[in-house]
Amino acid sequence: MQATVLIPAFNEEKTVAEVVKVAREAGFPVIVADDASQDATAQRAEAAGALVVRLSRNLGKGGAVAEGLKRVETPYLLLLDADLIGLRPEHLHALLKPVQAGEARMSVGVFRKGRASTDWAMRITPFLSGQRALETEALRRMGGLELARYDLELLLTKHAKRAGWRVVYLPLEGVSQVMKEEKRGVLEGFAHRMRMYWEILRALF
Repeated sequence: MQATVLIPAFNEEKTVAEVVKVAREAGFPVIVADDASQDATAQRAEAAGALVVRLSRNLGKGGAVAEGLKRVETPYLLLLDADLIGLRPEHLHALLKPVQAGEARMSVGVFRKGRASTDWAMRITPFLSGQRALETEALRRMGGLELARYDLELLLTKHAKRAGWRVVYLPLEGVSQVMKEEKRGVLEGFAHRMRMYWEILRALF
């Protein structure tokens, strides 16, 4: 197989196994970088067929990806969030195809016809999608990966622009994700969302 699926995960025991299962059904090896989760994320991912890299402390999304990247042995890489709903194998093949064919240096999956809340967010900021395909070595050469937290996707987008990469945005029909307020409750979820926006804005400006 020419590509590996890499999934950074923190406290995603409810959804990670299904994402791993879909990736395995698509025929890809899967690595889950467990960012020091306090629940059964690692166990669920492993039971679903993933190789789990367990981090001893929370490094953030970029740090988790950097650690998982050390175990990737394929020339191409698919990055997926661990909280996806409605993902199907054909979505992964569609993301990989333009990169593998040399038509783009990176592809980005954008939710369509999933749920109104996540569809709306993707229409406004498609460049913040965590569903991507690119060459493994291209990601390894990108500086600042291990320091990125919520701003990982912005870092990837800015790097692609500076490097002059051709980036294609592809619809992932029927796909959505669990929102922070659903995972953590309204107040805690809202606080996490504001922290995420702050880190993104700080990186942007």
